[in-house]
Formats: sequence, structure tokens, C-alpha cells
Amino acid sequence: MLASPKKMFAFLDIKPFTFNPPLFLALLFLGFVVGGGLLLKLPIALEHPISWIDAFFVATSAATVTGLSPADPGTTFTYFGKTVIMVLIQVGGLGVMSFAVLFVILLGRKVSIRQRQLMQEALNQPSIGGVIRLVFWLFAFSLMIECFAAAVLAFRMVPLFGWGKGLFYSIFHAVSAFNNAGFALFPDNLIRFVGDPVINLTITLLIISGGFGFTVLADLFTRRRFRKLSLHSRIMIVGTVIVNVFAIFAIYLIEYHNPATLGALSGGDKIWAAYFQGITPRTAGFNTIDYGGMTTAGLLLTIFLMFIGAGSTSTGGGIKLTTFIVILAEVAAFLKGKKEVEIARRTISGRVIARAMAIVTVSMLLMMISLFLLSLTEKAPFIDIVFEAFSAFGTVGLTVGLTSHLSIFGKLIIMCLMFFGKVGPLTLAFSFSKRTLANIRYPDEDILTG
Repeated sequence: MLASPKKMFAFLDIKPFTFNPPLFLALLFLGFVVGGGLLLKLPIALEHPISWIDAFFVATSAATVTGLSPADPGTTFTYFGKTVIMVLIQVGGLGVMSFAVLFVILLGRKVSIRQRQLMQEALNQPSIGGVIRLVFWLFAFSLMIECFAAAVLAFRMVPLFGWGKGLFYSIFHAVSAFNNAGFALFPDNLIRFVGDPVINLTITLLIISGGFGFTVLADLFTRRRFRKLSLHSRIMIVGTVIVNVFAIFAIYLIEYHNPATLGALSGGDKIWAAYFQGITPRTAGFNTIDYGGMTTAGLLLTIFLMFIGAGSTSTGGGIKLTTFIVILAEVAAFLKGKKEVEIARRTISGRVIARAMAIVTVSMLLMMISLFLLSLTEKAPFIDIVFEAFSAFGTVGLTVGLTSHLSIFGKLIIMCLMFFGKVGPLTLAFSFSKRTLANIRYPDEDILTG
């Protein structure tokens, strides 16, 4: 009679495999990126040859909805290649696991508990209840808003490029904007549309709606009244308005006299440019001015906005706006001598605060290591290196022109930052750490800090 698997593992001193949702999702996403890179290297996808590292760089950037590219996507790739990039953006923005679960449902099969656990992890939900319903809502809303936006953009694109190219460009940019990817099919990104109200409003509204997060959008659709929304949704809405308004006014004041950005524009175009640049750093990556000509103060403000990022469960990256607000609330409570952190007459649990602190700490450590390595491999001004690194980690895609000049090692570091920024550094840390619940509590002792 054969021994039980448990005894066999004990004899070999090997622990049985335990299901690790964060690690599985990370590996699944990595496989998706590799597949995209292989497709982009096919002759049918290219107008002219590119290196393997550049193909995988673009695939990583598209799948992580970043937007950084060492080559111009509009002139480097054929319509097949551009379609591959668009699919990578769509799947990367909504989640590889979301598409996998939808495929299982369309085949008429039942979604298993393990698959529900994966969806819970991917969508950052507190429980597996309602996860499948959220997936259906996610796809329905995304398709609806992207189709509507593409129709609006077609009013500008079709007269410029004709029906075929105009419709394709409209769909591509609608998908790219809603998923906060920042990929544009024009050599100057969207600089040619700096004063165009239709392009500015459509793209920014897509960026904002995609950056809210699907949990907030579902909450708005079902409850509709602001007072009935969850605390998370209210924080995201109010926080987004405050940060965006601050960023718009700050960019306008900082860059007003800069001839390389706003200074050379007319009064109306100045306002549109400041408005667009105030919103796009929230992980979108589109630009209507040249960031290479921006002042140091403007670059530092943009770096700060890129690090904060969009909302949890959104198509954007960064540490997330809610994480930043929780950290501010914790600091305010400490300075006021309060024992508990409160936001909008609600007490924030210690676990949420600890998670926010861990996210910021791990993210900053990752950025410090990356900046150190990039300063060794790249011959460029340090502010340009910092900007590029934070843009990659925040999955933003804005650049001061450094991407195409990166060394092979520099590209690999930026690719890792894009991957970590999308998957989440804390998620990867959880994947490889052994988490145990200890029942022992040791005596307290103070440590001098500050």
C-alpha cells in the first residue's frame, strides 16, 4: 500500500505546494508580457526591424499600461503590431485574470473557488463575494465608455485621416486613454492637439474615469448619491478633485513664462495645456507639451503626482491616492495626539494604516535601488533619470526623451520598474514572504526616533 502524500512529503522533508495567488498572478502576467513581446517581433508586426529588447520593452510598457517606448509606435509598427499593442493595453488594464475568468464563463464552466480567490487578489477586494459580478460590470462599463469615447474622437480623427485610419486611431486612443496607458500613434504624442477642446476633454475624462478604480465606478452606478457612497469612494472622488485642481493651477503658474512649454502658447491654449498636464501625470502618460523643456520645478511636481498615482483597482499605478491620504491622516492624528486615525467621521483600522506604510516604504526602497543602478548605467542628467524611473514605476509613460537613449541595462531596469509598478511591490513581497500568525506577544520597550 502506498504511503499518503503527506507522509511522502514529510519523508523528503519537502512541504506540499501551497497555492499562492499573488505569485500566480505575477507569473501569469509575466507570461502575458513575454507572449506580447514575441508577437511584436514578428515581421508582420513591424514596418522596420527593431531589437528583441525593444520589442519586449514595448510589450512590457503596453501590458503594464505605461506608455514608455524606445521607438515611435505609429511609425514602427504595422496595423497588426498596433492592434497587438492595443490588446496588450486592454488586457493589461482590465487584468489578465479578469479575461481568463470571462473566458471560463463564456465556455459555460463554473468559476472555481481558486479562480475567485485570484480575482479577489487581482481586484483587491476584501472578500470573494460579488467578485464575478464585479468582473461582468467591469467589462460592460469599459466597453461602453470606450465605444462612446471612440465615437467622439472619430469626429476629429476621421476628417484628418479618412474613415479607415481615422476610426482605428479613434479606437486605439480611446482604449489607451481609458486604461491610462499613454500610448499615442503620433510622433509628438498629442502636442498637435494642445488647444483642441474635443481631444483635451475626451482624453482627460477617460483618464479620470479609468483612474477612479472600478470599485468606485460600480459604487457610483449603484448608489448614485454621494452620501451613500463607501468611504473609499468618497475619498477617491474628493481627493481626485483636490489633487487635479492643485496640479492644474500649479502647472499654469510654474510654466506660464517658460517658452519651451506654456510660454509660447496663446492665452486659451495655455489654459488647455495646464489643464491637460495637471491631469495626465495621474498615471496616464499623454502629453500636449514637451516635457523635455519643462522647468525643474515642473518636473518635480510631475514626479510627485506620478508617485501618488491613481485609485486602487484602477487601470493606473503609483502608490495610489487613498494610500497617500491614509498616510497624511496618520501623520495628522499623531501631531494632534490622537490615538486613532479618523477620516470623514470614520476610524481607519491599524491594519489599513500598516499596509499603507508598508506600500510607501517598499516603494521608496525600490525606487532608491533603481535610481542608484540607473545612475551607474546611464549618462544623463540626474533629474531626467529620476523622472524616467518614477514614470515607469507609476506606470505613467511620460518622458523627457530619455527612453530611446537608455542602455540595455537601463531598459531592463525600467522594464522591471514597470512590472513592479503594475503588479505592486507589496504584492510581490507577499508572494515570496512567509506570513505567519504568531500567538506570542513580547514585552514593550521604547526606541528613540526622530
